[in-house]
Amino acid sequence: MKLNTLKPAEGARKERVRVGRGIGSGLGKTCGRGHKGSFARAGKGKIKAGFEGGQMPMQRRLPKIGFHSKLKADTAEVLLYQLAQLQSEVVDLAALRAAGLVPATAKQAKVVKKGELARKFTLKGVLATAGAKAAIEAAGGSVE
Repeated sequence: MKLNTLKPAEGARKERVRVGRGIGSGLGKTCGRGHKGSFARAGKGKIKAGFEGGQMPMQRRLPKIGFHSKLKADTAEVLLYQLAQLQSEVVDLAALRAAGLVPATAKQAKVVKKGELARKFTLKGVLATAGAKAAIEAAGGSVE
């Protein structure tokens, strides 16, 4: 094999189709675009996703269900056993941020019951589930 004899495989390179070059080419006059309509015109061949020709689209016909809370993005979740990492007796949002349990962007935090609690804590300005609240009070702490 020599470099000067290399060439692509048969049929690998096609010549581009030249449209609008007369009736004999097979793609003259309308150039394969048909007559009228958005696809026959220059720059108008795109329709947005979900467009159904003017009919009410599927995503607008179907009923909307569910709810997405805007507070969810602002609320951080703290697990009960993670409170053992804290040194202070009073647990507030600032103490949770300092310990790295909640991100700096969180506007509020909620303690969820998971695991056990050995020490007593006082929760201030932090939300707690019913189970977490009962566990904190059973350990001798309080929720304010």
